[in-house]
Amino acid sequence: MRVRSLPLPERLADHFAERGIRELYPPQVAAVEAGVCDGANVVAAVPTASGKTFIAQSALLTADGPGLYVCPLRALAREKYEAFAALPGVDVAISTGDFEATGEELAGHDVVVATSEKVDSAIRNGAEWVDDLACVVVDEVHLLGAERRGPTLEVTLATLRRRNPSLQVVALSATVDNPEEIADWLDATLVESEWRPVDLRTGVCVGGEVAFDDGTIRRVPVGDPDDEPAADDRDDDLDATEVTAALVVDTVEAGGQCLAFVRSRAEAAALAERLAEDGLADRMGIGAAAEAVGDEVADIDGTVTGRELADRLRAGVAFHHAGLRADHRAAVETAFRDRHVACICATPTLAAGVNVPARRVVVRDQKRYTGSAMEWLPTLEVHQMCGRAGRPGLDPHGEAVLVGEESTREALVERYVEGEPEAVESKLADPASLRTHVLSAVATGFAETEAEILAVLDGTFYAREAGAGGLADAVAVAVDDLVEAGMVRRRGDAERYRIVATPVGETTSRQYVRPETGARIVDGLRTAAGMSEATTLTVFEVVCDTPDMQDTYLGNRERAEMYRFARRNAARLTTGMNEPDDFEGWLESVKTARILEEWIGGATVEELVEAYRLGPGDLDSRVERAEWLLSAAEAIADTIGVSVPAVTRARSRI
Repeated sequence: MRVRSLPLPERLADHFAERGIRELYPPQVAAVEAGVCDGANVVAAVPTASGKTFIAQSALLTADGPGLYVCPLRALAREKYEAFAALPGVDVAISTGDFEATGEELAGHDVVVATSEKVDSAIRNGAEWVDDLACVVVDEVHLLGAERRGPTLEVTLATLRRRNPSLQVVALSATVDNPEEIADWLDATLVESEWRPVDLRTGVCVGGEVAFDDGTIRRVPVGDPDDEPAADDRDDDLDATEVTAALVVDTVEAGGQCLAFVRSRAEAAALAERLAEDGLADRMGIGAAAEAVGDEVADIDGTVTGRELADRLRAGVAFHHAGLRADHRAAVETAFRDRHVACICATPTLAAGVNVPARRVVVRDQKRYTGSAMEWLPTLEVHQMCGRAGRPGLDPHGEAVLVGEESTREALVERYVEGEPEAVESKLADPASLRTHVLSAVATGFAETEAEILAVLDGTFYAREAGAGGLADAVAVAVDDLVEAGMVRRRGDAERYRIVATPVGETTSRQYVRPETGARIVDGLRTAAGMSEATTLTVFEVVCDTPDMQDTYLGNRERAEMYRFARRNAARLTTGMNEPDDFEGWLESVKTARILEEWIGGATVEELVEAYRLGPGDLDSRVERAEWLLSAAEAIADTIGVSVPAVTRARSRI
């Protein structure tokens, strides 16, 4: 099937043809035959690089009205926005922040690219533009199973469908075990395929020998050839980092690029440092380009992390993780796509959708620490990594290699090579998530009784799984919790009462913070108002001690110092030293508050990163969240009639 046979304007067909997109891939043909260009609901479960973006474009560009592309991550949203913005005659907008606004400026565009959180917050604030949507595309739909993002995605999608029953829904995923259940939930036709434009073979490497699932064997020399072990010792366990380095060098010398996945940020930086010894830039012939990329990154900031990344880039290798600033990550991704980087050493976050394919993917670590023990990574997550292997038009095939030991070989093959990804299950049953969305339903006026709340949530994936009885019991508990927290109240007699949001509940929902966050801010503001002198540290402690502020790691060496800091500043904190149920968690909040206090006091990114052992990207995210939470605190203070001038001072200086 040819692109010109689709009901697209000629200017768009010309645009795709100029970029070599003339014939549809088999999964794309199947999606067209399923009605993706005719307003039909479609779930496309197809491998990475098999044309999911074009399926999305086909739906949105042929829809009879405005379209919405929902992405799980800001970086992915930016990438998709740029792809749509490049289309001639298509008016595109992007929105990923400003949670207390309706986003009415998004009305009238052909396509809006947004995160599910942004769409959810816009709905809570009375957005009307969502009612005009003709088509919504949901990328990475398997993230329905994510702890916090999943419930927001499914409630948002259910709300959009309830408000507009004729809305076309197209859901995309590369790795999901139960796509038929998602398709059934969305009343959609399932398009499922294993076709890839570049063949993928997956294998396990033990002792420098890779056994692939197609029966082929490849040996890579590990370490100094002069020190290579005797033939009868080659299956002995070798250092996983050295095996990984050998696999990377082998790829680069064959003209390819590599992605190497490890379990942590520290491991990503350490592996990049090790690979810098192997002269990857020279082996790939990108010396001058690598130097230029390194210089570009060095100019972003003067942090230790930034300087280390710049040095690694000059050697043709990079590391990539959430602790990097957004500009750092974007520079690495762009340089890799431009073939100015031979290898990226990354944590699994890179596999979550950003377009950085490579000839070979190496998964060095298949376990990570979960707080109590080392546990296997989910099969779905590893398949996401492996799916990055193989670049259409550049590679004869893609290779995904799991680095193991003789003792783990069989488990790796069974779990990741031959195993199926886990089924997607709703996380809306999580009490904190359910309370958030029940409050939203009440505060927006969508529901005034438990029966009406059930009707609002009836279209969720969770309702399909749990059934009416299970959902009713969970909603009843959530309402009780919200009444106790002061977010809603029951009005009327015990038999025929209505559920209404309190003023605090309305503000909490509108500001897009969790009910627990709203309650903590109320308590903190009232305590601060009674203090002789509440300072910016006071209000930072309040907003940092909420579930909507990300934790800041507290190392063993700094615990005692942070304890002393809390004691010295006890008069400026709203929580007494003997009050927290989770003292360690509260101390982490005090650390974040101290960092923010020093930030508004003039400390530089470089100084804070070095002093508090956090990544520059971590500081950026804490500052951004503090801005949001201080805005919420200001609105809540006005709602409850409490005056804490330090909130406005902190917000104006952050």
